[in-house]
Amino acid sequence: MREATGRSMNRIITIGREFGSGGREVGKRLSEALGIAYYDREIVEEIAKRTQLAEEYVHQIVEHQPKLQYPITIGHTLHAGGSDYLLRQQAAVFAEQATVLREMAEKSDCVIVGRCADYILRESAPLRLFVYADMEARMARCREKAPEAEELTDRQLRRRIREVDRHRARYYTYYTGKTWGARENYDLAINTTSISPKEAAEMLLHLLR
Repeated sequence: MREATGRSMNRIITIGREFGSGGREVGKRLSEALGIAYYDREIVEEIAKRTQLAEEYVHQIVEHQPKLQYPITIGHTLHAGGSDYLLRQQAAVFAEQATVLREMAEKSDCVIVGRCADYILRESAPLRLFVYADMEARMARCREKAPEAEELTDRQLRRRIREVDRHRARYYTYYTGKTWGARENYDLAINTTSISPKEAAEMLLHLLR
């Protein structure tokens, strides 16, 4: 159901986040405390189901700037068509992503992490959050959550963090024409350098209530 303005009456919270900032955990805690839906990996799963593309390929597309990379398909043969075909396919995945996000936003109150949701759902007037932290804090958080077998040097870990952020920024700019992380694109930016994602979520709850 919509108001006269055309905006969704549901409460929609979108979360952009730097890698290692704890943004995903902030979103999960908010959804649990508010008793509303949480969408993250579920978005990729739904897109894969609708397009019959492998989940890992869809994940690569929605986390990175479109590039010329052959997909792994399920039940589909990739016909010769070169780069134009691949770019059209990747654009089709983004279009499906936009459809999925709008359906989720229409269905109920929800928290949506990443996937250009702040831009795609702009007509629904979501609360647009961006979570960030300094490099040392993000490195510490990544090490805390890393598999036991992972042994990266500080230099390697910094490189990985910067690479993920660079891909997210390029993807966001490619589809929105805006700058990822720029303050004018969000309603509130949360610095988790000196606070935990749990503390950040608690502060946001006070604000929302």
